[in-house]
Amino acid sequence: MCLPGCQETVARRLMARRRFLKSAGAAVGLAMAGCRPAPTSEPQAAAGQTTFSRVVDLTHPLGVDFPSFSGEPFMEIEVLARFEDGGVNMKRWHLTEHYGTHMDAPFHFSDQITADEIPVENLVLPLAVVDIRAKAAENPDAQVTPDDLRAWEAEHGPLPDRACVAMNSGWDQKMTGDGFRNADTDGVLHFPGFHVEAAQFLLEERNVLALAVDTLSLDHGPSPDFATHYAWLPTNRWGMECVANLSAVPATGATIVAGGPKIVGATGGPSRVLALV
Repeated sequence: MCLPGCQETVARRLMARRRFLKSAGAAVGLAMAGCRPAPTSEPQAAAGQTTFSRVVDLTHPLGVDFPSFSGEPFMEIEVLARFEDGGVNMKRWHLTEHYGTHMDAPFHFSDQITADEIPVENLVLPLAVVDIRAKAAENPDAQVTPDDLRAWEAEHGPLPDRACVAMNSGWDQKMTGDGFRNADTDGVLHFPGFHVEAAQFLLEERNVLALAVDTLSLDHGPSPDFATHYAWLPTNRWGMECVANLSAVPATGATIVAGGPKIVGATGGPSRVLALV
């Protein structure tokens, strides 16, 4: 049974479909004749649009046993509901913002913007990976220096405009045991990071928007003053710490997608970070 007006609606749709099929057939005929149909107002793919063939997850799984900067647990998980009891699973997380693979928002070390205020276009950036695995293997306190950045450019060309520069020290392979924090008997941590002079070089001589490290901090472990944090974050640039799998990403050509937290007032937070290769 058809409601009032139903037949008219069906008729209109049939006519529209016939017009579509007729125009599609004409386009096929033109193509077979070696002609091009007239341009339409349909949106076209933008020139230079980013393409990729694989996605690399730069995020460590986050659990209660993930290494923290202080060595204390930074996360608790409370079960609120179980499927077998009420047909739904739900948990509450109690965690510190700076835990696991996480973002440092400018507000973390300044009075600048919070994580939710970072423009979304600043979270999808060209990715440049600086490999210091060899010197980190010899010295756990190794740092990315301006010389490392110049050597990268000598091999790969200028750092991309609006890039994220990532340090690959191989530290993501030290997640088991105490190797990730690498604290000595005095409690001083030992792991690689960015030297403040490298941060200043990127601020003053290049147009770079973000830093990423595969360790617990943008500054190297024994830093007494977090100089790189204080140089970088107050300029409304962000950092990403505890990144994984940088060895699976080329030195240049990939795009980083930083799924930072959009929590009002956040100083940072656990993030899902991807590389499009």
